[in-house]
Amino acid sequence: MVTLLHIDSSVLPGEASSSRSVTAAFRKTWEEQHPEGTVIYRDLAADPVPHMTAAAWSAGYTAPAERTPEQSVAFAVRETLMEELEQADAILISAPMHNFSIPSTLKAWLDNVLLLGRTAGETPSAEGTPTVVVASRGGSYAPGTPREGFDFVQNYLEAALKRTLGLDLDFIVPELTMAPRNPAMSELIPLYAASRERAFEDATAKAMELAKRLAA
Repeated sequence: MVTLLHIDSSVLPGEASSSRSVTAAFRKTWEEQHPEGTVIYRDLAADPVPHMTAAAWSAGYTAPAERTPEQSVAFAVRETLMEELEQADAILISAPMHNFSIPSTLKAWLDNVLLLGRTAGETPSAEGTPTVVVASRGGSYAPGTPREGFDFVQNYLEAALKRTLGLDLDFIVPELTMAPRNPAMSELIPLYAASRERAFEDATAKAMELAKRLAA
């Protein structure tokens, strides 16, 4: 029985969020392929995890018997989040661009699960776990666009998820999501529609691909 860890971080609810809509399509296909499987779901906008504190950080490098009560309470949250990461056979994350980077709630989740000597280091405990990130954005930051250098989502997550946690990382990038709402971007609506369609197709295809890989 396989386990999917599904994390949403958009502040927008439901279909108002492009990243949530695409992760929902992925999850629907995944659950069709794994009806007996388990999904661990975290909505970081509705139920944010604590931002890192001195107690939570220092507890990670303190022997359990030597932790203060404050450290023990703070680390219990980190322990739960790390165990969810380690138990997952596949990971699905929505990471919309907020002011050129990831939502602070997603950064807080990363701060909690990243622990040198366990999830990070020479032998990361979740190393190799297939991970799909839906990195939506209101504009386009592709090579050759005016804001090419403003994308701090994919490069950051590449460093944090792949190079540090050792995850097998793949991206789906729906872009120009503000085109239907911003009159100044109206001429870009066809490009937005094409990007959205590709994103849903990619989500379905990647869910099917992972399902077959894990069933093999």
